[in-house]
Amino acid sequence: MSSSLSFAERFRGSMPALVTPFKNGEVDEDTLKHLIEWQIAEGSHGIVPVGTTGESPTLSHEEHERVIEITVKTVAGRVPVMAGAGSNNTAEAVRFMKHAADIGADAALVVTPYYNKPTQRMLYEHYKTLHDSADLPIFIYNIPGRSVVDMTTETMTELFKLPRIVGIKDAGGDVGRVALQRQAMGPDFIQFSAEDPTAVGFNAMGGIGCVSVTANVAPAACAKMQEACLAGDYAEALKWQDRLLPLHSAVFIESSPAPTKYALSLLGKCSDEVRMPICTVTDDSKAVIRDAMIHAGLLN
Repeated sequence: MSSSLSFAERFRGSMPALVTPFKNGEVDEDTLKHLIEWQIAEGSHGIVPVGTTGESPTLSHEEHERVIEITVKTVAGRVPVMAGAGSNNTAEAVRFMKHAADIGADAALVVTPYYNKPTQRMLYEHYKTLHDSADLPIFIYNIPGRSVVDMTTETMTELFKLPRIVGIKDAGGDVGRVALQRQAMGPDFIQFSAEDPTAVGFNAMGGIGCVSVTANVAPAACAKMQEACLAGDYAEALKWQDRLLPLHSAVFIESSPAPTKYALSLLGKCSDEVRMPICTVTDDSKAVIRDAMIHAGLLN
């Protein structure tokens, strides 16, 4: 990417939370490369490998690091890479942070520690430890529905005082908090939605993009919707939203990313193979996913 762009100018728009393709139980590296090339060709503004949609909980440490490495090498600087580096084990997250920095990722995505239920003080110390472990910008991933902890605006504000805490991927679904976070930290705090159905409203309140599940399946449409938002053309953005709304729901009709992988299989992009405890979707769900893709103009 152009070195004349600032960090904030580079991190915006539609950034797919990329699936990790499998073949016979193993990471399908060739298909992963093809998916990345397709995403860039379709207009995605960045790539986010090894998040929840990338099945990070069921990847080994070695697989996790290999997927990040392949992504960085394949992207080759054309768009930013926000590498998944979170864990509920701080030492494990430090390992992922250092690896992502060493192989040239542009930023790290760090989820609030799940299961442990840390206090706000503990959340601060976790993120500060990761911040101090590597020279890599960090996006906080706040997803209380999965991690069972909700980072407060006050804790984010304290973390934002650290030079490499740069923004948030917000899966709370409350667009009002976007405004509160903007008021507390200013426009330099980079706010990404993590919830496709409310992404347009999120942007209207101060967001600058979406780390998107739907963009795995409809990258061009999601990119155009985000570009319309960035241009302030919300009437145009809503036209794309109307096309995509059934798909936003369909990709979560069963546990993610099984519906997304099935949708990608219909497009011939990868198999629908997932790792247990996630299982492939039922026939009833397949029908809903197919109908949503037809509505979005992705299938005849």
